[in-house]
Amino acid sequence: MPELPEVAALVSDLRRRIGGRVVGRLDVYAFAALKTVAIQPAALSGRTVEEASRHGKFLDLRIGSDHLIIHLARAGWITWRGDPPKTVVRPGRGPLAARLTILDEEGSGFGGCLDITEAGTKKNLALYLVTDPAEVAGIARLGPDPLDAAFTFEVFEGILAAAGRSQIKGVLRNQSLIAGIGNAYSDEILHVARMSPFKPAAMPRDDALRLYGALESMLREAVDRADGLPAAELKREKKSTMRVHGRFGEPCPVCGDTIRQVIFSDSTLQYCPTCQTGGKPLADRVLSRLLK
Repeated sequence: MPELPEVAALVSDLRRRIGGRVVGRLDVYAFAALKTVAIQPAALSGRTVEEASRHGKFLDLRIGSDHLIIHLARAGWITWRGDPPKTVVRPGRGPLAARLTILDEEGSGFGGCLDITEAGTKKNLALYLVTDPAEVAGIARLGPDPLDAAFTFEVFEGILAAAGRSQIKGVLRNQSLIAGIGNAYSDEILHVARMSPFKPAAMPRDDALRLYGALESMLREAVDRADGLPAAELKREKKSTMRVHGRFGEPCPVCGDTIRQVIFSDSTLQYCPTCQTGGKPLADRVLSRLLK
């Protein structure tokens, strides 16, 4: 799933490619992906892409006075194509959910297209056409952005205190509390902070400071690494820099212990016992707790 650093890089890439360009058309092939009806895709034709931005993990393309909001969910992605497509797309078939065609600089011919795709059979990718991003419920309930200057340690400490006994892994992933962090980067942040994923969110100040520092450094470093990369290279770059996430069975790059995992019904987390849980493996069941 694309998280804050990848979405930020996608925004930068889109600004370079389509910022100030004119839309030829928006074709939606996965009809269930379009979650709004007030603005029709045809209304975007002839309008200029004024800005690309993000809200947490949501992409926002301001086209004229309206917004095309894209949430890539678990298996969605975007691909830029400079050459005209050669195959006919059948709605509801294949991974292509939508295609945004851009006109050339003269505004009369094909200038490229943005393909919005989703792999797999479980379809959660979502598109919204709205006049105000706040009309999208997922954006309206977002917590603060961790890369915003207003996201101070005091703000973070307040979030932890309010979460109480909730497990810190879930708090970091809760978009209503902190926007943009998903399964992968929460694993990485907790590893850098040397903290169990099941530690209660309300924690001593020194622990909270350590976690805040890990969160800020991990995300900013990831954003810096991804900035300037084309969309096609972002997944590989992300995977290559993970320390524990997706590294089950491999040695921890810090201590050499074997990276373990806990499998839930809809996600899996990875961690290092030596670095994060005092050498004790976590029980691999939904109600995980430290083995006695």
